Amino acid sequence: MDQSKADPKGLVRESYRIEGISLAECRSIFIDWALSLADDVDPTAAIGALLSHYGKAAPDHPMTATLTAGLETPSAPRRRGGRLGRQAG
Repeated sequence: MDQSKADPKGLVRESYRIEGISLAECRSIFIDWALSLADDVDPTAAIGALLSHYGKAAPDHPMTATLTAGLETPSAPRRRGGRLGRQAG
């Protein structure tokens, strides 16, 4: 998967650059990252791509732990707000 689709705002990339970042901060960034994904991007595939790109070089980084936990937790259906959310299938 293209890194620009997997991390459209560069949030995960920047988290790996922050020295001394905490697990709680990574979780907060992860939420922001998840909300920034386009509707056509599979979050599980995006997490896998990010782990392949960043996780191998930094296995002990808190963002690696956060991304790994994101793979282990079943994802909820994506919410569609506004008019599109109220339209019938």
